[in-house]
Amino acid sequence: MEFITYEQEGFVGIITINRPKALNALNSQVLKEIDAALDAVDLETTRCLILTGAGEKSFVAGADIGEMSTLTKAEGEAFGKTGNDVFRKLETFPIPVIAAVNGFALGGGCEISMSCDIRLCSDNAVFGQPEVGLGITPGFGGTQRLARLVGAGKAKEMIYTAFNIKADEAYRIGLVNAVYPQAELMEAAKKMAAKISKNAPIAVRACKKAINEGLDADMDQAIVIEEKLFGSCFETEDQKDGMAAFLNKEKVSGFKNK
Repeated sequence: MEFITYEQEGFVGIITINRPKALNALNSQVLKEIDAALDAVDLETTRCLILTGAGEKSFVAGADIGEMSTLTKAEGEAFGKTGNDVFRKLETFPIPVIAAVNGFALGGGCEISMSCDIRLCSDNAVFGQPEVGLGITPGFGGTQRLARLVGAGKAKEMIYTAFNIKADEAYRIGLVNAVYPQAELMEAAKKMAAKISKNAPIAVRACKKAINEGLDADMDQAIVIEEKLFGSCFETEDQKDGMAAFLNKEKVSGFKNK
């Protein structure tokens, strides 16, 4: 791949968008490569992903304006669908994904971070949806995910004004889970990914599915989704090992993902 690198550290996979000269901006090729990288993840051996950007300035500065500037209406809609399809794949990916936001997360960068389960950011991170200043709307889910994460009022303020926010404000409004000095960001993301990876992976995947699907359902439907996923865990070796260890006042030596 030209713009994506993938590393495996134990049970943790690290996807890095590697286009630093363009501040890791998303063009069609980058989106295609993210899609391919997700398809290539081995879910037998990978229990958590970290998504980050190369360099110290930018996570993802946005979609590629040069590529977008000449699009027709039909082409714009198709480009939006390309981004939305990839981001939705990320959002519904079976295992948790942590965004390690190291700098600018604007437009498509803010949108791809919001498609991840958890966002950690560096103290120099900047978030925003600047699209209306360019004559367009957010096109990769920004109008939908931002409102769900921080509330409609704050999302409308950010989107209508095209005003960027810094890391401390992103934390205050709940857009990110934590802020770290830049030098400590990846280590913090790896530490969290390792904590996730120590738990029963089938149960973790079931929790992600229950939360995501439940958010789009009313409470009566949502608790049925949870009940079924809860019940499915009792078919696993991990449940038997985990509960046996608890009853014996021991720790599980390592969940088998079975």
